[in-house]
Amino acid sequence: MKLTTRGHYSVKALLDLSLQPSYGPVSVRAIALRQDIPAPYLEKLLIEMRRAGLVKSIRGSIGGYQLAKEPAQISIGQILEAVGETVTNLHHHTPTPTQAEDWVTFTLWHRLNQKLKEALYSITLADLYYDARSWQASLGEEANFVV
Repeated sequence: MKLTTRGHYSVKALLDLSLQPSYGPVSVRAIALRQDIPAPYLEKLLIEMRRAGLVKSIRGSIGGYQLAKEPAQISIGQILEAVGETVTNLHHHTPTPTQAEDWVTFTLWHRLNQKLKEALYSITLADLYYDARSWQASLGEEANFVV
């Protein structure tokens, strides 16, 4: 599976929201500037994620978007699914009973695909947050960072 720009931007945006104090609302412009994402494109992604129940929007001068759930309750799989990303089977050929080698290859790709899906739905924003902080600490960098 290759993570498209759409999926990458979506994960970056929600990870950015998870870094906010008390997960308060953040403007699209602020996220776009920090994460180097075109604001109009980010707005469309956030609307899709709002429809999926991952974020909520707050209107007004101090409004913006914020997480609808705790970071530990939002998986990478949910984020990708919300913006239309899917993990597709890498091998679309269904072998016949006489094609033993093809059957082995088919079974291997099917199992790998299942494991990838399981991994995407088991990794949460909280996991990414702690991974990023650990990596950053190992470099001796400040507490604020771009995802």
